[in-house]
Amino acid sequence: MSSHKYNFLFIFLLLIFSCSENNNDNSSSSDNYNRQALLDNLVSNIIIPAHDNHMQHLNDLQSHINTFISEKTISNLQLVRSSFIDSYLAWQHIEMFNIGYAEEIFYARKMNIYPTNTITIENNIQDQVYDLDNDPYQYSAQGYPAIDYMIYGLDDGDEAILVKYLSDITNETYTNYLNDLIIKMVANSQSVIEYWSSNNSNFTNSTGNTASSSLNMLVNDFVYYYEKGLRANKIGIPAGYWSGLLPQNVEAVYKQDISKALAMEALTACQNFFLGRHFESSDTVGEGLYDYLAYLDDTNYSDSQMFIGLEDDIVDAFDNSMEKLELLNDNFVIQINTDNLKMLEAFDAIQVGVVRLKTNMMSILGISVDYFDADGD
Repeated sequence: MSSHKYNFLFIFLLLIFSCSENNNDNSSSSDNYNRQALLDNLVSNIIIPAHDNHMQHLNDLQSHINTFISEKTISNLQLVRSSFIDSYLAWQHIEMFNIGYAEEIFYARKMNIYPTNTITIENNIQDQVYDLDNDPYQYSAQGYPAIDYMIYGLDDGDEAILVKYLSDITNETYTNYLNDLIIKMVANSQSVIEYWSSNNSNFTNSTGNTASSSLNMLVNDFVYYYEKGLRANKIGIPAGYWSGLLPQNVEAVYKQDISKALAMEALTACQNFFLGRHFESSDTVGEGLYDYLAYLDDTNYSDSQMFIGLEDDIVDAFDNSMEKLELLNDNFVIQINTDNLKMLEAFDAIQVGVVRLKTNMMSILGISVDYFDADGD
């Protein structure tokens, strides 16, 4: 065999080996950035503590619901409501992590599809036959939006709502449904925490730059949530960006005066994740996507000079979005019905972040978008 053939064979084998390496989730990223340090910080100091915090608040909510079930009074109902708000705010810090077991069990769908389907809820209450685990039609009849309806929206006024629970003392249909809702929320949340506990090492050791590697999936979930969960669901859809005004689609529509607080909490969670800010200590910042982009700036891995400093541009977009949210009424329904322009201005500010994260950041990091976009960037 000639030397040319040996050279050809060597190149051919080298290409096969290279492709094999690139398809390995544990293969090193070509930019030599320490992805494992980034993943370690995101998982150990943000994802797991945020889930634990949410679990603590959810347990408090269950405890107060149990107290209310035992003694149905206005004061006990108010305790349920207070812990509901705290738990819903805590949820904003984990909804973006639709990955691993959470994705497998449709965790986010079971916890926060809004508006809730009140017709399905009432049918469930009356029929007392429903499958909250496996029936996709029940996703919109459970979770936080369903609890919102059960403690704020059953009737007009606290006394009338209390009567709903007191009047079915024989069958306790409303009581049973409220109890079933919180049991499922606690069980699903606990199973997701157990996933992170048992898969922490495997997740952080998947340091490659492939579609199925940890950071690529995590970044996709983060950007998807920022675009769809925050920008579209909390702001754009109720404000009528794509259609007519839909104030009935705001988050927590039966306790609508916390809709702004929920949106601001979600935006804070997104910015903290990008920065790598520790959940339990806001003064401590570890490796984040900000640092990854800054590293690429310093090592000249960026393909274009126009994206130098992108990490700071993204922070500016977060800050400007927060400023626009702060201008809104605490009650998004009132804001939409009285001055919807401010809602649309908040949407536009968040949209700037979408472009910088999804179009610019993901391109520089070499991460392909893995979800379908029907409304453009």
